[in-house]
Amino acid sequence: MPSEHMTNKENVMKKYIIAIAAIGFAGTAIAQELTDTDGSGAFSMEELMTAYPNITEDVFVLIDANGDGAVDADELTAAQDAGTLQ
Repeated sequence: MPSEHMTNKENVMKKYIIAIAAIGFAGTAIAQELTDTDGSGAFSMEELMTAYPNITEDVFVLIDANGDGAVDADELTAAQDAGTLQ
């Protein structure tokens, strides 16, 4: 349907869909920035902050289930699945 024939409601919905898609792509791009820079096999607080800049020390401690001071792949997946990290 050409945009000149869209109703105002349809135009608003189209803008929302585009915005939601952009947010989704941004989230994917951010997740791709997560890198184990020191090659330890787990993520430090600093490494997680590259992908999750708003992470707090309290959240880091929460997702570091085994308390070793690093977040491994299983802990990261669990935190993402639980919605602790988004």
